[in-house]
Amino acid sequence: MTIYCSQCGAALPAAARYCSRCGVALPPAQPFAAQTLVRPRVGRQVAGVCIGLARAYGWDVAAVRIAAVLGLCFSGGIVGVAYIACWIGIPDEPLAPGEYPSGV
Repeated sequence: MTIYCSQCGAALPAAARYCSRCGVALPPAQPFAAQTLVRPRVGRQVAGVCIGLARAYGWDVAAVRIAAVLGLCFSGGIVGVAYIACWIGIPDEPLAPGEYPSGV
């Protein structure tokens, strides 16, 4: 996994403690289970809510998607409203430096 320097934007390995270009100290890496909740740009099926939840909490994405579909069918629409709320409330994954949005 690649991380980026917040000072100069250089791509660095995940284990780096200091930026090799500008020398600024990098924040400590977060463990896998403590990742932030974002909707990734790659691997989405509808809006990226299920894959975002699966990656943030370390769950299997297929199990989350199956649970979402079953919840949508048997909850009377409550899961559908929650999915739309998550679609609106969970931010997109930030673009890497030099990367353009898919529509451009």
